[in-house]
Amino acid sequence: MSRYEWEKEIPVNEAKELMLLCRPGLIDKTRYEVIYENQTFEVDEFHGENEGLVFAELEIESEGTKIKKPDWIGEEVTGNKRFYNSYISKHPFKKQQKD
Repeated sequence: MSRYEWEKEIPVNEAKELMLLCRPGLIDKTRYEVIYENQTFEVDEFHGENEGLVFAELEIESEGTKIKKPDWIGEEVTGNKRFYNSYISKHPFKKQQKD
């Protein structure tokens, strides 16, 4: 599964303008880089109202790239909007668990 994503440096004044567009909500997480079978997984451990939620992401060259999935990887959530930062900032994971 894949999602379109890009990274681009922008000037500070543009960043400040973009921050004004942000909706209320806070994402508090610690990111770790975990190397497994010569692949670097970015693992996000969430805190606060999203405690208990952990994501692992692997950036690959193309969808056909062969990957070795570690045993500790769980459910695939790519494309599931319930796990987007924009969603969990307004609908924290802990509250989702109560619903």
